Amino acid sequence: MGLYLCIFSEDEELDGVEVGHYADFEFFRSTVTETLEHGTKGGRFPVLINHSDSDGQWSPDEVPELRSELVAIRSGLGQLPPIPFRAEWQQEAAGSVGLAPLSFEETFIDVDGEPLLVRLIHLCDVAIASHCPILFQ
Repeated sequence: MGLYLCIFSEDEELDGVEVGHYADFEFFRSTVTETLEHGTKGGRFPVLINHSDSDGQWSPDEVPELRSELVAIRSGLGQLPPIPFRAEWQQEAAGSVGLAPLSFEETFIDVDGEPLLVRLIHLCDVAIASHCPILFQ
């Protein structure tokens, strides 16, 4: 089953990111915990890490802090060397857009081969501008 993070204003979808499988999102979060939080789950990035992916949403009040966390994560992972893609779909998506990661940050992509952290930060920007939650679907 795939994880889709999106923003709706009434019945209109404003933006969305197809993350991949729930396991891919959990791998991303566990990697952040291991590499940037030194194993302390939610120690530096509680809004991202401590939020259950089945909880439904990040509220409009949580989104600015989530955005700040994602920017810091992008910076931190951007200083580490890349790792091989974990899933076959990631290899295929990266190949379709000619992506050859230069940092750890670039090894996390959405299903279209776009950098996951860039997409999530943009999703936060849309949520902040529209004062809408980011929904888990």
